[in-house]
Amino acid sequence: MIAEIIREHKVESIIHFAALAIVPDSVKDPLGYYKNNTVNSRALIETAIKGGVGKFIFSSTCAIYGDPAQVPVTEDTPPAPISPYGWSKLMTEIMLRDAATAHDLRYVILRYFNVAGADPKCRTGQSTKNATHLIKVAVEAALGPRSKLDIYGSDYPTPDGTCIRDYIHVSDLVRAHMEALRHLRCSDGASLILNCGHDHGFSVPEVVETVKRVSGLDFKVEVAPRRPGDPAQIVAAPNRALMMLRWNPQYDDLATIIAQALAWEQRLRKAHTGAPTMAR
Repeated sequence: MIAEIIREHKVESIIHFAALAIVPDSVKDPLGYYKNNTVNSRALIETAIKGGVGKFIFSSTCAIYGDPAQVPVTEDTPPAPISPYGWSKLMTEIMLRDAATAHDLRYVILRYFNVAGADPKCRTGQSTKNATHLIKVAVEAALGPRSKLDIYGSDYPTPDGTCIRDYIHVSDLVRAHMEALRHLRCSDGASLILNCGHDHGFSVPEVVETVKRVSGLDFKVEVAPRRPGDPAQIVAAPNRALMMLRWNPQYDDLATIIAQALAWEQRLRKAHTGAPTMAR
């Protein structure tokens, strides 16, 4: 099927987003993650090469860094995944690198940090049922679909004992892909591996309090045991992407990211239940 699409439409570039992406689930079902994320990616890379596709953008993850000793992490930080999800993505990075060495293929690997927010015009956003992303869960707790928010672990070696993450707005990530494709379409666009983040992180309580402040709503928060596969903190050093892609993130503000996630969640809630938008 993919081979036919490549041939029929004379595809020259592929952007590979598809993956299972819930870290705790990968710990419970490692073989499922390796089959879906790694084996299927190998098939796609092979099909691309056989079809003459010369440019490939791969959605990777900061999970390949594991639980780094120092932050922020650069692209030269040694990979050390602590979950099957992270390993499944790193294996695909390695396959892509080796395939590009052997064939006429150039690539950009974008290592996402924590993607959040929604389209500023509220046309689209995260709609995943039973989502595990913190901001998504927090806005659901604020607006009612969830009865509470669990903080998974309060004894990490961080200032407040909770995990620290670097949040990148989905629109900024879209622009990173556009710039990556523009780079590869240049005659001398060499293969790249790039971090996509903002070089600073926020703890779980900082995110929760920002959601409460922006929404004007309170919600129940409880501390739960750690989840398997969660690093204490992971923050990007995005300098290479800023320089090599001339990428300029526009939404480097947690309150803005959360406000747009809230607006999208309100729209979803109204569409599914007919509930009114929240009072401020």
